[in-house]
Amino acid sequence: MPRMKTIEFYFDFGSPTSYLAWTQLPALAAAAGAELVYKPVLLGGIFQATSNASPMMVPAKGRYMLADLARFARRYGVPLNMNPHFPINTLQMMRGAAGVQARMPERFGAYVEALYRGMWVDQLNLGDPAVLGATLARAGFDPPQLLALIGDAQVKELLKSQTEAAVKRGLFGVPTMFVGGEMYFGQDRLDFVREALG
Repeated sequence: MPRMKTIEFYFDFGSPTSYLAWTQLPALAAAAGAELVYKPVLLGGIFQATSNASPMMVPAKGRYMLADLARFARRYGVPLNMNPHFPINTLQMMRGAAGVQARMPERFGAYVEALYRGMWVDQLNLGDPAVLGATLARAGFDPPQLLALIGDAQVKELLKSQTEAAVKRGLFGVPTMFVGGEMYFGQDRLDFVREALG
């Protein structure tokens, strides 16, 4: 029996393009009979390791990107509201993602949805621990339990090692997808991901 194809999806909640990719990838994977494998990484760590920076740091590019993101959101038929608190430090959120995926995999989808929607639909300041806790509580999580998970030394090391492995694999930003050994950067490359799943 042939092995199921996989899409590896490297993401960080602080990236609006990762949010857009997330709105499309589950249906794309399902249509191709492929497994979507989530890979939480810390975008700030990737930027630091590769001397890269957010396109928003270049004013003309930032203005263009805002218009382009709105175009893609309309094409996909999904809400996208730029977060007025951007950029938000996502270290706690991404540690939480790595921890929930490793320790509570059955709740991982709910965690990802709560934070992507909180960041890019509801425009919440998820860098504020109180706002983050309230957002997770609304999604059915126990904030003190998650706080303990985020502070766990093994979870911290897990996110760090996943981010370092991503850089070694050639990542310089997110969203990045892999189908087999082929890398695709950017939510505007989903057509190539679809073709690669054949």
